[in-house]
Amino acid sequence: MLPRLEYIKQARIRLGITQRKLAALTGVSTSMINQIESGRCKPSYDTARKIFEILGSLEGRTSMKAGDICSRRLISVQRDEKLHKAIDVMRDNSISQIPVFDSSRVVGILTEDGLAKVMVEKEEEDLKNMHVAQVMEPPPPIVDVSTPAKALIPLVRFAKCILVSEKGNVIGIVTITDTLKMVE
Repeated sequence: MLPRLEYIKQARIRLGITQRKLAALTGVSTSMINQIESGRCKPSYDTARKIFEILGSLEGRTSMKAGDICSRRLISVQRDEKLHKAIDVMRDNSISQIPVFDSSRVVGILTEDGLAKVMVEKEEEDLKNMHVAQVMEPPPPIVDVSTPAKALIPLVRFAKCILVSEKGNVIGIVTITDTLKMVE
């Protein structure tokens, strides 16, 4: 079963292609595309299927990826840093979670929630002497830059943030706020 013919024009416009371009890609005349979109003509099943296949493949290529929505200004701390310095970095940059590295390898994450738990349990004097490694939580998920952005939504809701890598190197972070870029 194919989608409704009205979706052809909507998809074409969303993809930013002209009727002429769609006609060239599908082997159908520009006039025929125009008539289908205006409702003056009903294409054969095979023609409609071909148009929807082309539109579907174009949508697959143009859909947003993790690399498109991630924040590439990755702020991080090292596991052996003093906790109070990490808190200063988080406060100065207005961030609620910060990846923790051991050299260039992700080893954990420091979150506001995790810090709040430690603050309740420890004395203020103990906090001043603590290192990030003593407070960090397990690392967040890491996905490749080519991962479809839509696949990140359930993951980021669960994990609060996702790190994005390219060729094995972490290059960015995706938070719930970053997923809103898909709506723009």
